[in-house]
Amino acid sequence: MLFEFIATITAAFGMAGVALIIAHLSKLSGKRAPRWLVPLFAAIGIFGFQIHQEYNWYDQQVSQLPEGVNVVKTAESTEWFRPWSYIKPQVLRFIAADTGNASVQVDDPNMHLVNLYLFERRRSVQKILQVIDCDTPARADYVIPQKNSNLSIDEHVKQTTAWRELATDDLLFIRVCTDASI
Repeated sequence: MLFEFIATITAAFGMAGVALIIAHLSKLSGKRAPRWLVPLFAAIGIFGFQIHQEYNWYDQQVSQLPEGVNVVKTAESTEWFRPWSYIKPQVLRFIAADTGNASVQVDDPNMHLVNLYLFERRRSVQKILQVIDCDTPARADYVIPQKNSNLSIDEHVKQTTAWRELATDDLLFIRVCTDASI
């Protein structure tokens, strides 16, 4: 975030410098450039850089994902205070699943534990452990049992009551249940 702020200020100074060059050249030609030219160019630099970063954030994040971590869902957004997003919606959130390290449960080979990573622009990455049932298909948040619990992982998973339906065309289901990598 600090580096993005520094880059934004640098873009503003760079564009203001271009405006100063234009003002100087106009003075040499005998005409004066308007006073608002430098602040206008600085604002163009700020907005231009921020819009560029908003549209390239998703690609930058996906390119840094390790092997075995795949994007399973994206959320495009349009906002009234970002009128350019109505022309091309922005991806400001996405979910990636660590399908390369998904583990099959001992008692039921159709139950998988997989890490989901929730990415959101200007927020820290959140990690959620999910149980995927490939037979039903359904998913549930997995809460790690307490240390003094006598339940096995399988028994703990079976007691999970917050199962949610998972469509068979959902990328999470496809990546975990039908990929040959698991």
